[in-house]
Amino acid sequence: MAGVAALFLLAPPGTAAEVLRGSGDLGVVIERAAGTLRIIETSGNTAIGRVEGLGDLSHASVVFSRDQRHAFVFGRDGGLTKVDLLEQRIVRRVMQSGNSIGGAISQDGRLVAVSNYEPGGVKVFTTADLELVADIPATFDGERRSKVVGLVDAPGNRFVFSLWEAGEIWVLDLDDPAVPAVRRFEDVGRNPYDALITPDGRYYIAGLFGEDGMALLDLWDLDAGVRRILPGYGRGEQKLPVYKMPHLEGWAMAGSRAFVPAVGRHEVLVIDTHSWQEVGRIPVKGQPVFVMARPDGRQVWVNFALPDNDTVQVIDVPSLAISRTLVPGKGVLHMEFEPRGEEVWLSVRDEDRVDVMDTATLKRVATLEAARPSGIFLTARAHEVGL
Repeated sequence: MAGVAALFLLAPPGTAAEVLRGSGDLGVVIERAAGTLRIIETSGNTAIGRVEGLGDLSHASVVFSRDQRHAFVFGRDGGLTKVDLLEQRIVRRVMQSGNSIGGAISQDGRLVAVSNYEPGGVKVFTTADLELVADIPATFDGERRSKVVGLVDAPGNRFVFSLWEAGEIWVLDLDDPAVPAVRRFEDVGRNPYDALITPDGRYYIAGLFGEDGMALLDLWDLDAGVRRILPGYGRGEQKLPVYKMPHLEGWAMAGSRAFVPAVGRHEVLVIDTHSWQEVGRIPVKGQPVFVMARPDGRQVWVNFALPDNDTVQVIDVPSLAISRTLVPGKGVLHMEFEPRGEEVWLSVRDEDRVDVMDTATLKRVATLEAARPSGIFLTARAHEVGL
């Protein structure tokens, strides 16, 4: 039955172009300046359509329905848009805040949550029709509201997120959407700026911009509270200017080690995920933004903030050494591996194109035109925790 459900019509029923296809090889490229989505497919590495009218897509992100047919797009202007990838159209769009920064989809696929800067908080909607089911203001110190960052989904239909000004982590339990329950963890550190959840859904880790170190919450044992890890992590002994905040969503997990961008430093940190202690540092060309592991964990790819954002470096995980430095072009903003890792897609914003690279030969195998591309998101994310 699931295989039947995976087949949909690419064109409206009854048209000459009607054709059945699956949706597991689809994805989208954010065209931020135009407010459009480029719909792509990874079987032939082609673009198959474009959807317009999504508003301000600077810093936009996307999650997918569990059937991989619908994309939920979080725009910077507070817009939440449900897009049908097969019919290549907007199903519904709501303006839910003045400024948002991302979102997540629940474990059961029925709810989509959005983290907001203005007004600070989280709103939760049904994925079926984008009806509001919960509005959680991020209130602290009486009536002040904090920007919300690092929103992820967690097992048990929970959402976990951090409060920038408040220095808190909240766990929102929506097992019963009619009765949302929030558990607050205060004093986790100054200015958590982004966060991630480990692929097994157990550990939530927030990076701290206001101080060195990170905050870790074990979701299997909430009573243990938040503890600080990696006290030397961050800008450390010599404060350096930060040209672009690194993203932790793409934290690279390879075996028992994690690879993390060092804030403001030309380094990637290596962490033992059993002890949560730093076990190494890898010098890289510039300030890392995304540090992402190939799905098999053999390689870690790194892109950089200005002035090195034309470069990508590939780390060989067994040797912890740079195996190749690539220069795809100015403005490499994002990377997305295909689910089995044989190819990786790179957005090269300033040259209006997306490259597809063979991860074994490290050679470009395809190039697609795209208008000022930024984020690339494949539907395989639908079945991964935290993505």
